[in-house]
Amino acid sequence: MAPKSIQSASEMPAGDPKHAARATRTAGRQMRSRLLDGASRLFKERGLAGTSISDIAAAADAFPSQITYYFRTKEALFVEAACREMLYLARATEQAALQAHTPREYTHALAETVTATDSVAFFAEALTLTRRRQDLAPLVERTIERLHSEGARAYASQVERHGWRSLRAPQESSRRFWAVAIGVMVEGYAMGRSAEDLCSEMLRVLGDQATPPTGADSSRLRLVDDRDKPDGEGSS
Repeated sequence: MAPKSIQSASEMPAGDPKHAARATRTAGRQMRSRLLDGASRLFKERGLAGTSISDIAAAADAFPSQITYYFRTKEALFVEAACREMLYLARATEQAALQAHTPREYTHALAETVTATDSVAFFAEALTLTRRRQDLAPLVERTIERLHSEGARAYASQVERHGWRSLRAPQESSRRFWAVAIGVMVEGYAMGRSAEDLCSEMLRVLGDQATPPTGADSSRLRLVDDRDKPDGEGSS
């Protein structure tokens, strides 16, 4: 007897309840993502008051009723969009810092990536909004805790990888970094400072977060650096 063929999800009859449920969930996630993408861009350009639900729907090729279905209110959409942007920024920051070989390079990569976008300022507006809308506070709280925990994990990994001596516990270092970033960005945007000025100010306030290894480890690192230089550029 020939083996019974196994239907994949895409081959299942359209009337199959499980197939329909999966398709509905996928379509729902895609629509939410499109609405968040369109809302993020408009909120950054125009602010909360200057952006209407109709504007967001048009940008996402959706209906206004879909915004209220998925997010209830424009304010809830604003907060969720800002939180998502902040987590995207945290991921980009972590990736940029992976190329660092010294503690100062690491801190500079973090500060430079954070100050290159307006995501932190966007998130700061969401923080202010939740003061009046406490029903939206849980999402912000979860986002902040995730920033701290993932930042601590990434920092601890780099410290262990390079043998640095951290001046603070990873969790404390991560919390301090994001607190400084939010403070510097909010003040800097109010003063009209450039991204370069914001980065310099962040580096000044943060100072050293760790020290490089000493003895044999630092000698090995210097030798690797010299070996990587083009001919004639090694240390004498």
